[in-house]
Amino acid sequence: MAADPRLARAVDPRRTATPPQPPPPPPPTQSEQKSLGGYDGVDDGNPGSEPRKEEESFKLRFCTVCASNNNRSMEAHLRLSLAEYPVLSFGTGSLVRLPGPSITQPNVYSFNSTSYQSMYQELEAKDPRLYRANGILPMLERNRSVKWGPERWQDWPVGMPRLSEFQQGKGSKGAEGGIVDVVITCEERCWDAVVDNLIERGSPLNRPVHVINVDIKDNHEEALVGGKAILDLADSLNEAANEERIEGDGKASFDERVPELLAGWQERWPQLPALWTLGWF
Repeated sequence: MAADPRLARAVDPRRTATPPQPPPPPPPTQSEQKSLGGYDGVDDGNPGSEPRKEEESFKLRFCTVCASNNNRSMEAHLRLSLAEYPVLSFGTGSLVRLPGPSITQPNVYSFNSTSYQSMYQELEAKDPRLYRANGILPMLERNRSVKWGPERWQDWPVGMPRLSEFQQGKGSKGAEGGIVDVVITCEERCWDAVVDNLIERGSPLNRPVHVINVDIKDNHEEALVGGKAILDLADSLNEAANEERIEGDGKASFDERVPELLAGWQERWPQLPALWTLGWF
């Protein structure tokens, strides 16, 4: 079984005996300790800050998923990336569908080969007033600042390095290996599609992944609320994962605590129904 990076613990370096002569200097006072910044006492420009702990740099890796990888998953992707979480995002639909002039005339694009920029330019040329009024152009402006274009979950080769320009974007640092710890979908049918696809893949990497659904209505206002809620959930999960790394076997494992953490999050966000399961890559 592949090693789980969340279970890794820092090992203290071997200490050598202190020679008897000359005697060591007295330990620095508390105020002197606080005057040291950065690693190993190197000044980092903030003399009053505490030395940074290694565990504080640990981040769970997330993946956000909606139908077209345009609205809900991209709002959550942006918020997680701004909080410096490694994050990927995908859609589960067969095609990217955006609202058109009528319900029977959607704008349809292909995953993995159409950029947000090209969508923006096409819709702006068609009817700038309509697509700005219904929020599509502002949404695409946000999206093109996050990554190149929409990706399809079912086409994602899990575990393959993500090094091409197409695969780079906000939150890509830390997710270059093509593996995540938590998948958060934004609609139950997307959750079903992700879970079914994981089963079809047959767990070739034998790596656990928590698959959580946060049910968010597909409009711009609800996407903003859902993005905040997903960031709150990510913070709770990441804090628990760090506690396990620091305190070790004295606490229940992170995997065991996820349902409890999700229940606590649900009390804070009762308007967003949630589902959870443990899957395997």
